[in-house]
Amino acid sequence: MSRKVHCVKLQQEADGLDRPPYPGELGQRIYDNVSKQAWSMWVQQQTMLINEYRLTPADPKARSFLEREMENFFFGQGSAPPPDFSPDHS
Repeated sequence: MSRKVHCVKLQQEADGLDRPPYPGELGQRIYDNVSKQAWSMWVQQQTMLINEYRLTPADPKARSFLEREMENFFFGQGSAPPPDFSPDHS
């Protein structure tokens, strides 16, 4: 039986994550308050950010940026796409 959380992103009860997806306090906060569906939404957002900003996840500055964006995505005003971002609908 999967655990349920009241997802802060979806604003509804949903299946919770199986384990904290990120280390530390932020990872625990996500585990306690974010659903699997919302985490999947973040993974897509993160991929877009990495591609559009040409980030290298091994770079400490890039990791710090992505961590801030992740916190904003779930617990803040959201994570906005880059100013010139245009989704490819092909």
